[in-house]
Amino acid sequence: MTAEAAGAVEIGGALARLRRATGLPVAFGGLVESGRPQIRISELSGTTTAALRSLAVTSGSGLGGKAVALARPCAVTDYSSSRQISHEYDVPVAAEGIRAVLAVPVVVRRRVRGVLYGALRSARPLGDRTLGAAVAAARDVEQALVVRDEARGLLAAARPEQAGAEQGAGWEQVREAHAALRALAPRIADPDLRAELLAACGLLTAPPRAGGVTLAPRELDVLSWVAAGATNAAVAERLGLRPETVKGYLRSAMRKLGAHTRGEAVTAARRAGLLP
Repeated sequence: MTAEAAGAVEIGGALARLRRATGLPVAFGGLVESGRPQIRISELSGTTTAALRSLAVTSGSGLGGKAVALARPCAVTDYSSSRQISHEYDVPVAAEGIRAVLAVPVVVRRRVRGVLYGALRSARPLGDRTLGAAVAAARDVEQALVVRDEARGLLAAARPEQAGAEQGAGWEQVREAHAALRALAPRIADPDLRAELLAACGLLTAPPRAGGVTLAPRELDVLSWVAAGATNAAVAERLGLRPETVKGYLRSAMRKLGAHTRGEAVTAARRAGLLP
């Protein structure tokens, strides 16, 4: 799945959650097009026409463009008569029959990456509860995009300069990336995205041996950071655990692997295809 397609999936899911949380009849949104100062509306939920599909919204124009330019939520009670926005998109908005509209930007690392819209087919104020739910939906998308960006960057950094390289700085980057990716996984609420990230971790390890040792997820998380050279205290900080808990997971992993030291455990795990 491309980054654009993955982003569109996140937008679509956020729109569905927004409508469930608020009861808004219409929601739509899209991502900033690569290399262009505009949003392309690609996801629609509750619409009755195709008037808004693929609409390109330029930064500063209309309600969504204003939200992009200001990097903050904006709302109008009656789109067609509002003096707070420009009116380049009145025709498609009128064709869909929407009046009260809110637009919330999706902001990642201070850069607007998309916009979520919610709308009513009547002209009445959209309250704080509705706006708060829209902001929460946008935050969900932001978190998902951050995780995808970090995973993509870590995987890119993890590729050794020479195929098959198993020593030196290149392979150490692979091990650090593997540990970092596994540490990200528990923070992801979306089960599909979490599974996708763990599958990416699997690409950095050798195929596991049939009938080999199996480690619990947290045991593998701890051992991944140990393999990258982290102390127990550093592992605890990375994973948000107590140092005593880290020691417990490490002892359990060592017992399963038949190892007497941290180094032996790491070596055994690599032989079993559990670590890169």
